Amino acid sequence: MIHRNDPCWCGSGKKWKACHYPAAAPMAAISPESIKKLYYQKFDIIIKDALQIEGIRKACKLTSDILSATCAMAKEGVTTRELNDFAHKLHEEAGAIPAPLHYGSPPFPCSICTSLNEVICHGIPDDTPLRQGDIVNIDMSCILNGFYGDCSRMVLIGEVSAEKRLVVEVSKECLLRAIAPLKPGVLVSHIGDIIETYATAHGCSVVNQFVAHGVGVEFHEGPQVPHHRNKIHIPLVAGMTFTIEPMINAGVREAVIDRYDGWTARTRDGKPSGQWEHTILITEEGHEVLTHWN
Repeated sequence: MIHRNDPCWCGSGKKWKACHYPAAAPMAAISPESIKKLYYQKFDIIIKDALQIEGIRKACKLTSDILSATCAMAKEGVTTRELNDFAHKLHEEAGAIPAPLHYGSPPFPCSICTSLNEVICHGIPDDTPLRQGDIVNIDMSCILNGFYGDCSRMVLIGEVSAEKRLVVEVSKECLLRAIAPLKPGVLVSHIGDIIETYATAHGCSVVNQFVAHGVGVEFHEGPQVPHHRNKIHIPLVAGMTFTIEPMINAGVREAVIDRYDGWTARTRDGKPSGQWEHTILITEEGHEVLTHWN
């Protein structure tokens, strides 16, 4: 919830009480085109039109379908490289491009991310076979006709420890609880409030070195969407598309980046981590989950 002495959502630099207080009035008074311009200039947020939303919706469906097929292949003895190659082939058959491939600096070397056990995110597929007791996050991002979809889910390989099952279940519940109240006027910061409250109540921590993000026209757009408590008091408006992807650890929240590959983020204490992700559209009435899990 935004407070009177917090910075105003409009980006003026003034306190809310001296600018757009109360919050409900200004959003209703501003035209859709003015909101679109304001959000892009102040927050780097692209408010999508109907054609863009349709393109993003199709990209998200394809991303979800490839993720579901790849997760179904994730079984004991299968290597994470085999999962990557399978997903890459499905991209090619659909006329899509894997968004992670060659992204960033250093360029990411694979088409998907596979994060095993204590790996929080950005795990690089290799010749490591999946084993009984593993948990793995498979993160899929597709470009279809210039539009992006992004989602991930956890897969459990056989019987897993109670600690691993905890982070899998808590991270999924954090995501679902964070999505439930989304509608125009809800603040971005409310997402982190919900997630950190639930995670800490169950003895887990929330990673704060990585955030969710706007997505759709570009791979990473504004706003940043932290999963911990924060002061990003930007009201949601119809036409926003962004991910929510809480990374929940069984131990401490801190991540350590692999100094050799520059990507793999592991828990500092070696305890397991879980993550689930959806792409969300804010509608006039509420929200729409653009990705799905089978």
